[in-house]
Amino acid sequence: MTERRYDDSEIRKILELATRPEASSPQPESGADGLTLSDIQSIALEVGIAPEAVSRAATTLDVSATPARKSWGMPIEVARTVPLGRALTDHEWDQLVAELRATFRARGRVMVQGGLREWANGNLHACVEPTDDGYRLRLGTIKGNAAGMNALGATGIAAGALVIGAGVLTGGSVEAVFGPMLLATSGVGALLANLLRLPRWAQRRERQMEHIEARISTIVADSAKGELEA
Repeated sequence: MTERRYDDSEIRKILELATRPEASSPQPESGADGLTLSDIQSIALEVGIAPEAVSRAATTLDVSATPARKSWGMPIEVARTVPLGRALTDHEWDQLVAELRATFRARGRVMVQGGLREWANGNLHACVEPTDDGYRLRLGTIKGNAAGMNALGATGIAAGALVIGAGVLTGGSVEAVFGPMLLATSGVGALLANLLRLPRWAQRRERQMEHIEARISTIVADSAKGELEA
């Protein structure tokens, strides 16, 4: 599979990111076909920019956070995609799996099928898979019971309010509406519980995925540095 090539504007952006907070960076011309990441690393190394810094900058340029699915405005899914210029070696994959286990504190299951590699623990997964211009690391998780809990809470509120309204209109006693009030209160409680826990859960998962993104960038950059020094 052909290695991705970067055009002039992308090369300038990568070198700008790689040399921060330094004042200047080289501005090579890429030519019609652009430069590969290895080409940029070789050029940058000549002026003292570490290959791993270039790799991290390229990942920062390419990485994308997938729009999270929501329920009642609350996040119930967190996902992130990190483009990779090539497939991971067995050693790099083992390093990634070890980092996933340490970061998410879960052993998980490892599956390899052809060019696909996957680590999964319940609804949490990390996949290395081929794309049109290379490979990508796809991270994702979903809070399995969150949407159901929201639906249950909304149903409880709606049913309770309906029965209470009917009781008030027909002149029902306080005892007659006690059950529906309890049902509606339980529904409100379910929604409030999700409102409090889901943003914190999503933020924690986002931080963990950002850490994995940084680690895989370092792992790949260290391999590239070793190849350049060999």
